[in-house]
Amino acid sequence: MKAYLRLLGLVVPVLALTLLCLESEARQVSVSSFIDETVISKTVDAVVEKFGAEFKELANDGVRQAALFWRETDGPANEFQEFCVTQFVAKDEERLALLERFRKNWEAIVGHRVALTRTLRLETDLDEKPPMAVDLLFSGFDPFDQLSEDIYRSKIAFVALLNFPESKTADAKKTRREWAQKRLTQSLLLRIPGGVNQARTAAYAAAEDYSIKYNIHTSALRDSNGEQPFPDGPALISHWGLRDHIKSLYVDPVNNLERQRLILKVMERILRQEIPAVVIDNGQIKWNPITNNIAAAGPDAIVSDREADVRYEKLLSIFRAEQGADQYSPRFPTHISRKFDYEREIPVDEVRRLLVEVVSNPIAKDVGKIISKRLGRSLEPFDIWYDGFKVRSTVDTDALDAKLKALYPNAQAFQDGLPQILGRLGFDAETANYLVAHIVVDSSRGAGHAMGAGMRSDAARLRTRIGPDGMDYKGYNIAIHELGHCVEQVFTLNKVDSTLMMGVPNTAFTEAFAFLFQERDLDLLGMQAEDAALQKALRSVDLYWMTFEIAGVSLLDIAVWEWMYQNPDATAAQLREFTVAKAIEIWNKYFAPVIGVKDSPILAIYSHMIVYGLYLPDYAIGHLVHAQIEAQIEGRNLATEMERMCVQGRLTPAEWMKGAVGAPLATKPLIDAAKAGLKLLKKKW
Repeated sequence: MKAYLRLLGLVVPVLALTLLCLESEARQVSVSSFIDETVISKTVDAVVEKFGAEFKELANDGVRQAALFWRETDGPANEFQEFCVTQFVAKDEERLALLERFRKNWEAIVGHRVALTRTLRLETDLDEKPPMAVDLLFSGFDPFDQLSEDIYRSKIAFVALLNFPESKTADAKKTRREWAQKRLTQSLLLRIPGGVNQARTAAYAAAEDYSIKYNIHTSALRDSNGEQPFPDGPALISHWGLRDHIKSLYVDPVNNLERQRLILKVMERILRQEIPAVVIDNGQIKWNPITNNIAAAGPDAIVSDREADVRYEKLLSIFRAEQGADQYSPRFPTHISRKFDYEREIPVDEVRRLLVEVVSNPIAKDVGKIISKRLGRSLEPFDIWYDGFKVRSTVDTDALDAKLKALYPNAQAFQDGLPQILGRLGFDAETANYLVAHIVVDSSRGAGHAMGAGMRSDAARLRTRIGPDGMDYKGYNIAIHELGHCVEQVFTLNKVDSTLMMGVPNTAFTEAFAFLFQERDLDLLGMQAEDAALQKALRSVDLYWMTFEIAGVSLLDIAVWEWMYQNPDATAAQLREFTVAKAIEIWNKYFAPVIGVKDSPILAIYSHMIVYGLYLPDYAIGHLVHAQIEAQIEGRNLATEMERMCVQGRLTPAEWMKGAVGAPLATKPLIDAAKAGLKLLKKKW
């Protein structure tokens, strides 16, 4: 699941965001047409006259940076000059004190914004009581929507821009102080009006509400014989619950094959928008996904139109809301640029190159062959979610569910169990207790998420689904994933040297830690494999297969956003047609040669595409980071290494990786580990 605070930076942009080097951007963009070169020169001269010639370079850089953002509404040219002369801080010790003042107040602003947003979303995020109609309005309301503009109107932003110009020192040689200054000024480079931010918040909130309520009752499904193949039980949220149920059915792949095929057909009906609208979150009907026929639970037949293209209309609404921000971010003029250049600090073409390296590597066919051999059949499209490399695939899921429900009957029980879980991950008692004191567990209405704090006096929130009879394996698996997010969030907020550096380079890095925890979920229950070498091999091959799958989905996510920008007036129906066609195209190019089945659109099922605006590539990048971290921690203590990496804070991806594992982001460690794992599996399987 997603790390919510990181996503929150997109939905309701907090100040602590990441982007490209300000210095290089400043070279590419001419100064404001309002503050011209003459005014800049006079202003620099005035500052130098007051403070001395030794500060000329510093004054020149700072004045030019501030001039880029000064608009006519901020005051006339003479006011700009007066402001710079008055607010320029020359002495180094005073500049250090100014940086600390910004750090303290930035933490307060960001922290209270996160806390208030969390409060406004409680009824829609948590499964505690039925939400009221007004709760959706509150969840889409951003009381800070004017914050970005207010920071400029108050001139606070200009003080930072004036006094902390981008250091000319290369990233590899920057001091921690220079990094903090860089992150402070970078947080100010989008000056988006409050009304635009509010529209973005509302669009994302509406899409998420749609997703949260999109449940399929498997007990309502009927097969070709009119039989009910699934027992009565809880509804499955699309797509997470449906996908995870396919995974759980690998415990008995022969007897569960038809059930997996039926869920695949459900997914296809959803993504093609062929699903009857009455089926959604309704257990009082009978539905055959193969024929698409429906009937009431009683004797009367019913008729239902297909779900109108709501799925794609939600995505279009997010696209249009992001379009509204484009004109206010000339350096990053599209949501694509803001996501890759501004937030991830990895260009989209570089990410695409890494993704293609993963999906086009010949090892995919080798992994596919061993899966086919293991299953004793030809592969089918849903086998992109093959779960047989994990210990849990051989575990009786009913018995596992019963064990977990007894262990964790409610959120408080899981909260109470965190010290033991963290201890088994290698954290000493002092660190485990410290982490637990900064993490709060809640029962989620949706699939689950982690919401980090924005200030040190607050706590990270771990949300997962917990049924009325307790936490089942799906909820537990998600909870361990979210725990990885939360531990990262606590370390990178509370143990980093400056809160201006809080966080990791981008969302992919917190996903890496979440995956690191998640793959050890059964180990934490004392269900380790007896053969350590085999377990390592299984994990390596499994990590590649997961990356192979999500890399394809990520390529589709990118392609869809590029198409929307190329076709800004497209209808929801046209977007649906393109998405399905592109999913099939990517499938046929990279997946059909491995799976042996052509024309599957299944890559388009991910709800993230509809709800979270280009979030999916973070999972793929996260897997690459994960593979490199796994190699680094081999023979070392996971907990110690994780804390060491996290306290680096929000460096650029390149510098963070260098400090964490001594190498840049790459696919080779993932692929090499999978090759070594396959070699062992071929001997033992």
